[in-house]
Amino acid sequence: MPISFPVSIRTEKISNGKDKNIYYPQVYKMKNVKLEQNINQRIVHQTQQLVNELVGGDPSSVVEIIGSYELKNNQREVLSLSLSNYTYHYHAAHGMTIIKSLTFDLKKGKPCELKDLFKPGSDYVKRLSMLIQKQIKQRDIQLLNPFTGIKPNQDFYIADKALVIYFQLYEITPYVFGFPMFPISVYELMDIIDENGPLGRMAENN
Repeated sequence: MPISFPVSIRTEKISNGKDKNIYYPQVYKMKNVKLEQNINQRIVHQTQQLVNELVGGDPSSVVEIIGSYELKNNQREVLSLSLSNYTYHYHAAHGMTIIKSLTFDLKKGKPCELKDLFKPGSDYVKRLSMLIQKQIKQRDIQLLNPFTGIKPNQDFYIADKALVIYFQLYEITPYVFGFPMFPISVYELMDIIDENGPLGRMAENN
């Protein structure tokens, strides 16, 4: 396997007072300058989208806003990260948080949607839904409604040798449960993953 190094990342900050701070990542010193710009633009765009969604049309009522990120994978030419935003509005019962993730195949120089991780034509939605249904039963997860399956573009990130499928607050579980996360080993998906894609590289044992 050719040597690949992690991408260099720095933290940027937008602040509008003591209780309104947004931290987000930016990559730098990449050999592919165009890809670096594309990644950074997508991160900034997603960060702004989270703000827009939670602030809504009434920014004056926002008491607190905290934006942060987590680096989930930065190896084997796969960059996967999650951006989160917590916003509390005046007189609200509680604050609201949204998490969105971005995954990039640095080898191919492009962002990845969930479908891009699998072989064309494979029924990844059905397979992932079955594995998640199994975890729901095993973990005795309380649902708002019977689980019917994931969306083709369901939220996900890659963390080492696992694909993590997750849902937003209230999407399938009550608020108190938080964000339902379902880690799925790449070895459970070997027959349908794109061997030349991010999950294929994660599955290699060298």
